[in-house]
Amino acid sequence: MKWVPQEVETYLTAKEYVDTAVIPVYSLSFGEEMKQSAAAFEFISLLTGHLERQFTGRILLFPPFTYLKSDNMDNVLSNLLNWEDNISKSEFKHVIYITSELDWRMYENRLGGSLIWLPSMPLGSMSEPQKMEVVDSQVKQLFSIFTQKWRNNEKS
Repeated sequence: MKWVPQEVETYLTAKEYVDTAVIPVYSLSFGEEMKQSAAAFEFISLLTGHLERQFTGRILLFPPFTYLKSDNMDNVLSNLLNWEDNISKSEFKHVIYITSELDWRMYENRLGGSLIWLPSMPLGSMSEPQKMEVVDSQVKQLFSIFTQKWRNNEKS
């Protein structure tokens, strides 16, 4: 489900089945890094959108958590942890962050949720069918990660 009124309404009536919050995490860069920042945004946006379609009824795709690359990471982390705290209070059993930002791997142990880091794929020169083929391949790999997290939760 997406963060749009109709789907949020559906979530509210069936939230016992929707136990996973997925949050795309992006940094914005300007100047020479702007194109790389836009490429990462495109890749993660397509990936999380495709993931949401595959797991409709089990995940809620939140709006992206976006920050400036030049921001102080302690402040950025504090803001993200505030999101996480509020989401966890809303009865989600799993919070999963998806990003192409390598820096987040250093902060992974400070997050209560799970971080999935994927290197950004440059999709800009690909046709739409090629883009979807690449994204579909990545989503298939994420299936096992998500199902493993859900299985581990069922055992505990």
